[in-house]
Amino acid sequence: MSSQATPIQGSRPVTPPLNSAGSMLSPVSHESLQPPVCRHRDRSPSPMRGYLIPSPLPTRRNRTCSATARASEGPVYTGVCKYFSRSKGHGFITPSDGGNDIFVHISDIEGEYVPVEGDEMSYKVCSIPPKHEKVQAVEVTITHLNPGTKHETWSGHVVSS
Repeated sequence: MSSQATPIQGSRPVTPPLNSAGSMLSPVSHESLQPPVCRHRDRSPSPMRGYLIPSPLPTRRNRTCSATARASEGPVYTGVCKYFSRSKGHGFITPSDGGNDIFVHISDIEGEYVPVEGDEMSYKVCSIPPKHEKVQAVEVTITHLNPGTKHETWSGHVVSS
């Protein structure tokens, strides 16, 4: 039997798979079972690669329309920024009427300044799933900048107040 396959009339010639030495592969050889090597462009490494579980905290992007509507219809509260980390993307507000600190996500902050400790803020609240026992601040605006502190804009400019 020759190493060339004979063409069937009306079809293209079929060449059998060859190994790296140039000889024909048997149908059960391990080299024939290997998937072809993909030569795709490497993707840039993502900082979120490996974190397959999405955050349970609702941000503007993943909040439902009904939750947004309920929050926008609610009353406006005031409080003072207790802590905010731009690198982590969240912080906490101490309500002016007392009570537990309220979580605030970076996507819910309106205005041009990054909040710092002591800034007076106004906000509305939205419950956090799945149990809806806790709340987070939404539609957050800084009403008064803390005097004597440096404030950073979202674009990176530093302003003294």
